[in-house]
Parts: sequence; structure tokens; C-alpha cells
Amino acid sequence: MESLIPLHRLSLGSFGKVRKLTAKGNSRRRLLDLGFIYDTKVEVLRKSPSGDPVAYEIRGAVIALRSEEASKILVECLEPDR
Repeated sequence: MESLIPLHRLSLGSFGKVRKLTAKGNSRRRLLDLGFIYDTKVEVLRKSPSGDPVAYEIRGAVIALRSEEASKILVECLEPDR
């Protein structure tokens, strides 16, 4: 069984696969439009000096999300490609 964690809990340089969105309404639509679709690979690229927002690479684009938004994206942790 896969264990899911919120995207904002992944550490710098880690990878995750989108498994579920808990956001509703316009917030959910925005995340889907940004590419946070089931089975999509996400990498944590960098954090701002204050720690929020965080930059993620998804589908070749770099997207910055605040912790509040990223907490609504549940991911499965992946091992980095070697």
C-alpha cells in the first residue's frame, strides 16, 4: 500500500507522484490547470528564504506554490532517478 503525504512535506530535491487533490472548486481547477494531474511526477526544486513559497518542477514547468496550496496535493514519495 502506498503512503501519501502532502506535497509541502517533501524535502528539497525529492520527487513525488500526484495521487490525489483534496482542494475543491476554483482552487482544484487551478491546480489541475497547472498540471497537478494523477500520476504526474513532481520535483521539489528550491524554497524561498522564508520557506514559503516553494518552487516545483512539473511537466517541464517551474511552479511556485504556497504551503497552503501544496498541502492539498497528496503525493507518493519516489526514489530519485539515478
